[in-house]
Amino acid sequence: MGEATGIGLAALTAYVFYRNLKAFLIFLPFGACVPFFMKKQWKKKRLERLSGEFKEGIRVLSASLGSGYSVENAFRASVEELTILFGEEGLIVREFSYIVSQMGLNRPVEGLLADFGRRSGLEDVQNFAEIFQLAKRSGGHLGAIMDYTAGVMGDKMQIQEDIRTATASRRMEQRVMSCLPYAIVLYVDMTSPGFFDVMYTTGAGRAVMTACLLCYGAALVISWRILEIEV
Repeated sequence: MGEATGIGLAALTAYVFYRNLKAFLIFLPFGACVPFFMKKQWKKKRLERLSGEFKEGIRVLSASLGSGYSVENAFRASVEELTILFGEEGLIVREFSYIVSQMGLNRPVEGLLADFGRRSGLEDVQNFAEIFQLAKRSGGHLGAIMDYTAGVMGDKMQIQEDIRTATASRRMEQRVMSCLPYAIVLYVDMTSPGFFDVMYTTGAGRAVMTACLLCYGAALVISWRILEIEV
């Protein structure tokens, strides 16, 4: 799917800006990068989902510890409740189930949380693993610490959600504007065949189209960077 999208985008760009087979061959390697970009976007959405589920997992875990459960039993009880919330295919359900199974092999829970943080790449999970390890070593009240941590994470995620909501219309506008140059050229081609021929058959026309392509690419990069707001 991603490969076909990349090839199609390369062909469309070559047609709109140059209408030249050589241009298509030049753009083809860039089109091959599209699957990697799509994979990156998918991974980002998956991490956002995991982060939200992890916050809920910490809340459930904190409630279990507050009820007097040991750490091991609290994780087991959390898996049952999280399965009800997210289903057996929930990301946090899989991770907590793995932790429970490894605890059965006498692996320390703090090491398992640290491993979870490394595998997920989530800063929140890594920070929580460090806090959990320090709290357990110092004999701190794990339930209260996790309750506070869940609150801090919830505030951070609420800010991120507010930013996504505030920029949702701008993101849609950015997508529409990204497609507009292609749509205009294709529309003119259908309604007025030959109107753009001079842009593809003369040196000056090719120079203008190259300048337009560079401006278009720069506009895409700038718009993506503006909308990528990190908290």
